[in-house]
Amino acid sequence: MANVIRDPKVHPDAIIPDLSKPDPLVTFTKDDIAFTYGSKWKQRYFTKVGDDYFPLAAQWDVTHKRWARYFVADNTDWWVPHYPADNMKRPTGALFDGCHSVGYDVQTKQVVEWNVGCEKCHGPGRAHAAAPARANIFNPARVDPVHASDTCLQCHTQGQPLANPIAGRYYDWPVGFRVGLNLKDFWKLEEPEPGKTTFTHFAEGSAHKNRMQGNDFVQSLMYTRGVTCASCHDVHGTEHNADLRRPAATVCLSCHAAGSANGPHTKTIEQHTHHKAGSAGNECVACHMPKIAQEIGDVMVRSHTFKFIPPSATETLRVPNACIACHTDRSNAWAVETLKSWPEFSPWRVGN
Repeated sequence: MANVIRDPKVHPDAIIPDLSKPDPLVTFTKDDIAFTYGSKWKQRYFTKVGDDYFPLAAQWDVTHKRWARYFVADNTDWWVPHYPADNMKRPTGALFDGCHSVGYDVQTKQVVEWNVGCEKCHGPGRAHAAAPARANIFNPARVDPVHASDTCLQCHTQGQPLANPIAGRYYDWPVGFRVGLNLKDFWKLEEPEPGKTTFTHFAEGSAHKNRMQGNDFVQSLMYTRGVTCASCHDVHGTEHNADLRRPAATVCLSCHAAGSANGPHTKTIEQHTHHKAGSAGNECVACHMPKIAQEIGDVMVRSHTFKFIPPSATETLRVPNACIACHTDRSNAWAVETLKSWPEFSPWRVGN
């Protein structure tokens, strides 16, 4: 279970920052917090009013250990025009809770359980708990790649319900969907606008917001070929970051070892990357999954299109490239000329 939401009354250690230290952004107390939301990159705080929860006005930047304002401004998320410019009038039930609970009921505003429990990914489990069998439970590992990935895409995408408003509110999660159904019948993805940088996408199509791994992934050759999220991640938990099945330095090599049919078509990985073994630049994720999607402030997470973004795209479309992200003392022109000297790659793809 992903314990993103925690009740500080049940878990006193849930609140990361020291609320006894004054900060002008923090206008609430511990007693105002009904739930904490997140703990890895950022932590937000929800208060309860009546039968609804609402986000408080400050969030904790876990990386930098500092407070930041929390407010979704105009001209950002699609739903902003449908709600007043006041956190206390933007209920989390419509905008957050469907992806951080099991069985959220839009009529009663009640959940079966908070957080991503078993039934979020496996569907109703009463019959299976009573008499475990393959036939009475949904298993993403035993279905086609589209429905398997839909299990994750229901929350790891930015989009809109096909029917909105629902029960008088505009929802930012796929109301009515459950695993095994077709996500496309409930949810439309935020699409890139070629040549234009939007709130969600760079001009070449990659996402620049967090929680858009799925928007990236469905564009990828991996998705087209039947690779699923579970090919690389084990949501039941691993010792590796992001619940990867293997460390980030080697997880890609399960399918992409040197000389494999899937590529790279070189005798060694070093010949493909032009970086020394053991270096950050020799890892597949360094070039094919650059950290360009914003989590909070300057904290970024990895792209999931798996495309190599050439430095020329930075010049023409203002999308960051992996070369200059690491070689911060160099220019895009330097990177272009360097890539032209790598004989394994098409100069038309990486050197223009």
